[in-house]
Amino acid sequence: MAAPTVTATLDRATYKPGDTALLTVRYGDPDTKPLTITVTVTDLEGNTSAPATVTAVIDPLTVAVVDSAGKAWTRVSDSGSVAVYSRVM
Repeated sequence: MAAPTVTATLDRATYKPGDTALLTVRYGDPDTKPLTITVTVTDLEGNTSAPATVTAVIDPLTVAVVDSAGKAWTRVSDSGSVAVYSRVM
């Protein structure tokens, strides 16, 4: 089982008090497997519906952001592989 991967970048190298910092986190897990479920319905006459599909992720990932100042970061967005957080410096 492989470990998840993560990289993090800030939008700037320096900030003044009161500036908003944006942190971009790119993450993934080679072990995460999508699961696709396909459902069809057939009646007694053999008529079959069009297939309906739904997906789920097995072994989802959770991102936690902590800084040395003890300040909270707010999640702005999260696509499942790239998350953006902000905080006022």
